[in-house]
Amino acid sequence: MSSIPPPPVRKRRVFYIPGYDPIHPRRYRELYRKESAAQAEISGYEISILPGDARARFGWGVQGRMDGAGVVSQIEVLVWSDIVKGSMDRGILATYGQLIRTAATYIGTGALFRLMRLRKGPVIAALYPVGFLLAQLGLALLAAWGLGLVLALLHPLAGWGGLVVVPLVLEWFRRMDGRFFAYYLMHDYAWSAQHLGANPPELEARMAEFADEIAQALQGESDEVLVVGHSSGAHLGVSILADLIRAGRVPADGPALSFLSLGQVVPMVSFLPRAWRLRADLAYLSTRDELFWLDVTAPGDGCAFALCDPVSVSGVAPAGKRWPLVISAAFTQTLSAERWRALRWRFFRLHFQYLCAFDRPKDYDYFRITAGPQTLAQRFAGRPPSKSRIERATSGYTSVAP
Repeated sequence: MSSIPPPPVRKRRVFYIPGYDPIHPRRYRELYRKESAAQAEISGYEISILPGDARARFGWGVQGRMDGAGVVSQIEVLVWSDIVKGSMDRGILATYGQLIRTAATYIGTGALFRLMRLRKGPVIAALYPVGFLLAQLGLALLAAWGLGLVLALLHPLAGWGGLVVVPLVLEWFRRMDGRFFAYYLMHDYAWSAQHLGANPPELEARMAEFADEIAQALQGESDEVLVVGHSSGAHLGVSILADLIRAGRVPADGPALSFLSLGQVVPMVSFLPRAWRLRADLAYLSTRDELFWLDVTAPGDGCAFALCDPVSVSGVAPAGKRWPLVISAAFTQTLSAERWRALRWRFFRLHFQYLCAFDRPKDYDYFRITAGPQTLAQRFAGRPPSKSRIERATSGYTSVAP
């Protein structure tokens, strides 16, 4: 006798947790609107944007029609950009102070060298702001030296006046950081390093609010509650979901609970000495049957720890580990050669490709996942993990309690 197919999803709640991003969340709505239309045209399904739920802080509705089924999803961005902005409110001198402290943290703890054994791409991305900020300082000092030589021709003591250009050059680079991303990335890595892997109190408070919103959705009439964590948002999602399950806030007869981590950078935090909470949450979540956890990265994304199982590489994989299912978005296969050439060296754009359209899509399709008639577990049932995934324990710190 053939098994009865699972009922299709008709209603879905999606909670999107951004990474370390100071930009207003409307950016994600506009990205979804544009890229979902492109993917729908490529893949031959229907998708449209609806008004958001009035109860959501910031979100939008989506109506999809795929595989003969209609689905309505409500997508909410769990906003912590205000916390990010506050952490970035630093002057030039303070940023150079962050540079010294962050470099000392990752080098002094040995985390930098262990991270390099996993993937060199994200480590190079981490070293880029250090190198470029030092280069900016070098250029400023060089300009000061050149001006000083000119002024010294007028008076021997006037040469010191060349130093006035140092703050001017550095301020120009800071104002142009929308093109260089050196200050932005420096603040990002400093944020992870400042408490040696522990979450600051203001972030813990916001995560508790996020947990309350997800718990409320789990009491609703949706067929699936999907939590999506992108970049740094992935490790926030791990801890939020672990808290929910520990507290017994995931009803056995409620909606299917799914977790999709995208472009994760978990090792940047879990490899630090005081990341006890994150390591404990990784170990705990990896065994639970209350959810389905899919981790998607791609070797073409130089900002993510591609195909690194975040639980295993952190050295906390317990007996009975089930999650995550680690697969590749395989950019070189799911993007045409022309599209890949256009994006290959746009590193920050590629880090967001998981949220965008693919012109040669395979089984990973962000819009089918968020607006299609299957739960995440149904869509990837029987899907084997990537053969090239990395599971070797690499972290020098594996304790889950102080």
